[in-house]
Amino acid sequence: MSKLNANSVELGSLTNTQRNALSSVATGTIIYNTTTEAIEAYGPNGWIQVASIGKITATGGSESTVSRPGYKVHTFTTPGTFTVSAGGGPLEYLVVAGGGSGGKGSHNNAGFETGGGGAGGYRAGTLNVSPGPYSVQVGGGGAATPYGFPGIPSYFGAITSTGGGAGGGNATGFVGEPGGSGGGGAHPSGAGGSGAAGQGNPGGTANTGPNSGGGGGGAGTTGAGGGPAPGNGGDGLSSSINGTSTHRGGGGGGGAAPSRVGGLGGGAPGGGNPGPSATANTGGGGGGCAAPGGTGGLGGSGIVIVAYTT
Repeated sequence: MSKLNANSVELGSLTNTQRNALSSVATGTIIYNTTTEAIEAYGPNGWIQVASIGKITATGGSESTVSRPGYKVHTFTTPGTFTVSAGGGPLEYLVVAGGGSGGKGSHNNAGFETGGGGAGGYRAGTLNVSPGPYSVQVGGGGAATPYGFPGIPSYFGAITSTGGGAGGGNATGFVGEPGGSGGGGAHPSGAGGSGAAGQGNPGGTANTGPNSGGGGGGAGTTGAGGGPAPGNGGDGLSSSINGTSTHRGGGGGGGAAPSRVGGLGGGAPGGGNPGPSATANTGGGGGGCAAPGGTGGLGGSGIVIVAYTT
């Protein structure tokens, strides 16, 4: 099948049908499969793919070939499957987990200014894919329960982003929870939660001074501490994977009056009862509350986007 040229080796080209019709194949045989656009080798367990060299053909999520010229973009706002039917090679991915909710306030006059929720873990990069299914999970935002709640992880195949940490409150000992980005601490002196390496930043620590919860960490920056400086949420990061520059992964603002600002990228401002909720499909953190017994705002749901050249 193969042909040795002066400066190259020319592989035999077969379709899937032609390959499967071969009556006898020697172990070690290598071909170029024109159906899958891949180099394949024959071994003890049959044909295996050695390398995909053709353009990617895939389905899944909301598909667009116009939002980013020269690319096909798949956007998932709910769970699904990204299926590569032919070809392979590198694609770009953005995987953002759900953001954490703001913290739960105390019923007395100490510690009811709670921390803002941390942003969902934010991961972006490239991944080589080959034909087959890749499971997609889009994490929901943390619920406004009586205790505060972390965001739900998102994943694309083996790429997983951690849910954002809940903001600190009386139910957490005033400490912000760890997560993709950490939740902010609650007044009077709660520490901010830590962020996952490569995914986000810590939440801000509350201060015994002016009553204010710490801001939730964002994908791009740490949440601000409550106290003399406003406990604003940390800012998210910008991506143009779908053809439009968009910030995602902003931390929630700490609970205070006046309200603290949510981080750029869907983070909710802090203040009031309940605290404001983050923007959906940004992984933003929910806002902290500023009322005795109040509840924090909902975290924003995550998103998964993949794109590859056409």
